[in-house]
Amino acid sequence: MLKDITLGQYFPGNSILHRLDPRVKIVLTVLYIVALFLAKSMLSFVFILCVTVLLVLLSRINLRVILKGMKPILFIMVFTMILNLFFTRGEGEPLVHVAFVRIYREGITTAVYMLVRIVCLLAGTSILLTYTTSPITLTDGIEQLLAPLSVLHVPVHEFAMMMTIALRFIPTLIEETDKIMSAQKARGADFTSGSLLHRVRALIPILIPLFVSAFRRADELAIAMECRCYRGGAGRTRMNRLHMHIRDYGALVCMVLFGAGIVVLNIYTSRIGYGL
Repeated sequence: MLKDITLGQYFPGNSILHRLDPRVKIVLTVLYIVALFLAKSMLSFVFILCVTVLLVLLSRINLRVILKGMKPILFIMVFTMILNLFFTRGEGEPLVHVAFVRIYREGITTAVYMLVRIVCLLAGTSILLTYTTSPITLTDGIEQLLAPLSVLHVPVHEFAMMMTIALRFIPTLIEETDKIMSAQKARGADFTSGSLLHRVRALIPILIPLFVSAFRRADELAIAMECRCYRGGAGRTRMNRLHMHIRDYGALVCMVLFGAGIVVLNIYTSRIGYGL
């Protein structure tokens, strides 16, 4: 299961999404999330699914990798669907009425919409940002987007560096956790059977060495940065400077049209009475 977590990983490639400016991809991700939460009708969710599939095709990332990355949150997706299915009250008679359990048409619709929203949120943001953007370029993009805050004496460079290091070390910590769990299983540890309290206690032999390893890696990284005379962003130059191209402006226009399309579909479906 731990090996299926692809959060924060970068998959090198030469697709059009890989070649986009990191600043543009950060803005596109924000606009995509806003448009995703603006969707309120079946047509708008179908439109979002089509756009997400298009992003998958443009990224040229294997679909298995994207689906594998969703396996760790499968429980959250199912749990969210169940909550919306059984606790959403609608108008009219329920479709299913067994004892105190009542399932309305609105509950089924909301559960399906919530599932689509979570899947698109994870797939779309990962493709637009972490899957197609290297940590170095992501740091440059975040730093330049937040550069105006430096007037207020906000440590923009350090903030961008911390975010990138956190994303960079997610796969490393996952790999370290998998190694520790394998070592504990070899010593007879059991993480899958017993009560919930027993499983929680079984995780203690994993958490302690994991924290020790994380702090050790952080200390080694700090020493390595000091040995290379790292002193923050003051006076630093870049070998590769970021430049906007026609494809970057085109991507921004397409995402704005995408958000406008969601709003138009919501208005259209509300007028004909076919929304949520």
